[in-house]
Amino acid sequence: MEGLQRCFVLHTRPYSETSLILDVFSEDSGRLTLLSKGARRKRSNLKGALQPFTPLFMKWSGKGTMPVLTHAEPISIGLPMRSYILYSAMYVNELLARVLETDTPYPVLFLDYLNVLRELAQAENPEPALRRFELALLDHLGYGVDFLHCAGSGLPVDDTMTYNYREQRGFIASLTVGQLTFTGEQLKAIDARRFESPDQLRAAKRFTRIALKPYLGGKPLKSRELFIPRGRSTGK
Repeated sequence: MEGLQRCFVLHTRPYSETSLILDVFSEDSGRLTLLSKGARRKRSNLKGALQPFTPLFMKWSGKGTMPVLTHAEPISIGLPMRSYILYSAMYVNELLARVLETDTPYPVLFLDYLNVLRELAQAENPEPALRRFELALLDHLGYGVDFLHCAGSGLPVDDTMTYNYREQRGFIASLTVGQLTFTGEQLKAIDARRFESPDQLRAAKRFTRIALKPYLGGKPLKSRELFIPRGRSTGK
């Protein structure tokens, strides 16, 4: 059908007695808000389809802040997100809904999103997939930082040296150690998106939280407040 786009529903909320407001991430149109009329009716054929993590073909009409959904059909079954992994996937959805501008195409980020959902659906530990996605998201937002060179001297980072992160400048060699300090070995792992040790994962998580904070503002992410089963990590 002409005009169909590949999409995922990030979040839904009720509207009036029978309709839904959809936060959608589209391959061609980016993030947008759609009104799905009658989607909450008992006999609606959309009720089961408009779920997060289900790849969809969607079409809508109208302009303004809330176009109207006119067609939606699953491309395949929803990606299975079991138990604690579900919280990580919900975090990814909330992150996109919070930081992406509306009506701005992100076709490559759409593929990154599809990849992280596939990785999470198969993961025992969600953290490597989440860190890679967060770094990809920062790249698409234009958050450029050089992990491989000292911003002060221009020299390549040394595995055993420590570097202090300075916003809008990068990493500068430092003898002090704190929340903004990373080793050269950690920076190389972040740059390569390869996390082979718990220490590298912790460093990557610390960096992405620092880097994403300006985009998220002071409002906490709801997905971080969800119950975390004992002994498990959602990776957020």
